[in-house]
Amino acid sequence: MYRVVFTESYTRRAIRFLRKHPEIQRQYEKTLQLLELNPLHPSLRLHKLSGHLQDVHSVSINRSYRITIEFLISDATIVPVNVGSHDTLY
Repeated sequence: MYRVVFTESYTRRAIRFLRKHPEIQRQYEKTLQLLELNPLHPSLRLHKLSGHLQDVHSVSINRSYRITIEFLISDATIVPVNVGSHDTLY
């Protein structure tokens, strides 16, 4: 099992994001729960990014929104970095 560790900056971003998109609150929470249980679950569509984001991964909340994460396999720790639409994050 993995542990999701929230930074203050991510928490502020997530609060702003969820205020703008309250309709996906449940999907967002479900994504985080699944991320802790099994970050490799196919519905998350976990993938490593490239370019200036080469040190982070992305998981899908739904078809429109993503969470970028630092995925530290050795420590079984997941640190959310940002949340938003595909165009906003990339």
